[in-house]
Amino acid sequence: MLGWALTFLIFAIIAAVLGFGGIAAVSVDIARVLFIVFLVLAVLSFVFRGARSIT
Repeated sequence: MLGWALTFLIFAIIAAVLGFGGIAAVSVDIARVLFIVFLVLAVLSFVFRGARSIT
């Protein structure tokens, strides 16, 4: 998931440098959503792993 977010971020940077503003904006939005999903899943994984080790 994090790899996809970084891929879209790099794609957005390249598109912005080349002057494709619309594509860059969409790529940044996709990268942001993927990164937030990654963070939520990572936190949930840590919480459930911690809860499982307590019991």
